[in-house]
Amino acid sequence: MTFQIAIVLYPGMTVLDAIGPYEVLRSLPDSELRFVSNEVGPIVSDSGVLVLGATHTFAETPAPDLVLIGGSEAATTEAMANRELIDWLRAVHPNTQWTTSVCTGSLVLAAADILRGHPATTHWSAQPMLAAFGAESRPHDRIVRSGKIVTAAGVSAGIDLGLWLVGEIAGTEAAQMVQLGIEYDPHPPFDTGHPDKAPADLLRKTRLEMTKRAAKPRIPLDLASTFWHLTLNRVRERSAAKR
Repeated sequence: MTFQIAIVLYPGMTVLDAIGPYEVLRSLPDSELRFVSNEVGPIVSDSGVLVLGATHTFAETPAPDLVLIGGSEAATTEAMANRELIDWLRAVHPNTQWTTSVCTGSLVLAAADILRGHPATTHWSAQPMLAAFGAESRPHDRIVRSGKIVTAAGVSAGIDLGLWLVGEIAGTEAAQMVQLGIEYDPHPPFDTGHPDKAPADLLRKTRLEMTKRAAKPRIPLDLASTFWHLTLNRVRERSAAKR
């Protein structure tokens, strides 16, 4: 049977939250990967410039094996209030093999009442919000597993989550081969990737800058929607032909 992966897209999302795990998970054998949203078509990211394409609707994806949702600086609350998305998460979660999130995507899972009573992580700036939904915040963990629910910390942690999932689903060697294939061997030039490592003044400035960006979401560009829909329809047709 084909292992179906559904990566959720929504306007204003942070692209790497989805594309990092996608680049890893697309290597899983016998799998079908979908970008799902309310409607098929272009989804403008938080930059207002970069665009992803939803290949399937929530209604067309009633039984995914793996669900992954990422976060956003400015649009997480809109995703949390997206009734169709929340209802879909609640409907599919009982039958998934894995329900996962990256960054503040965990807050969307929390809004669907999926994290109540579970340990979880999210972006460092959003850790206090988890408790409001009955989850146990794990601010020092990059990946937190609670049964089939797996949450990852901010943005870049999505790549780690993808590799972890491949290891669980296809085995350690498969995950190591993916890691080697994408040459994921990070050696960052700076060591301030977590609040525990950042000087207090840098943390303050970063928090302030993030707050400013969250308060001023970018205006989506006027896109050639017809072209996008034609392209995405071709993707859908090719996917259907392979099944």
